[in-house]
Amino acid sequence: MAQKVRGVPVRDVEVDELWSFIQKKEKQCGPDDDPSHGDCYVFIGLERTSKLILNFAIGKRDQRTTDAFIEGLRLATSGNFQVTADGFSPYVSAIDSTLSDRVDFAQLIKVYRATPEGERKYSPAEVVSAERVPVIGSPDPKRICTSHIERQNLSVRMGTRRFTRLTNAFSRKFENHWAAIAVWLTFYNFCRVHKSLRVTPAMEAGIADHVWTVRELLEVA
Repeated sequence: MAQKVRGVPVRDVEVDELWSFIQKKEKQCGPDDDPSHGDCYVFIGLERTSKLILNFAIGKRDQRTTDAFIEGLRLATSGNFQVTADGFSPYVSAIDSTLSDRVDFAQLIKVYRATPEGERKYSPAEVVSAERVPVIGSPDPKRICTSHIERQNLSVRMGTRRFTRLTNAFSRKFENHWAAIAVWLTFYNFCRVHKSLRVTPAMEAGIADHVWTVRELLEVA
């Protein structure tokens, strides 16, 4: 995917982080455990119009992973464009040092209401307000949005067995987790016809001229 998705002209990019875990939950990790065990976040960058996954990174939800993710996003894109992220603060320094020369950047900061007592454990928190905060350049307020990448997070969870909650399908090794996510996201870009586009995201973005078969995907991999 990194070889095919490189220097793609884009207009609107949304980025977000998707929670998962490796081997065990973070609260069960001890000082002698493998550093990769526990919380593992998947950072994903999506081009809003073509629905193309531009880049992803996997690791802890920290500055190091954010920097690596944004560096990959720079290589995947070309030209000037607008980026929208959530309120995660490491995005500010990562984008400022890597992409500030060609992006307008804003954060959509959502305020959540505390979950009422007695609600289901996995029910989504209620959003009570959302503030659009310009950070770099002059982002268009009407284009400050993370709805598409949040919907993409659902697609990842639905399409990747390792994200299924309350089962033993989770990854035991970082390498296996990375490989499973890489295969799914590449499949999404090149093999899966998007319902609203009627073509694959790669075709919509102009980096593929046909719907790839799974055999083609495996041969390239």
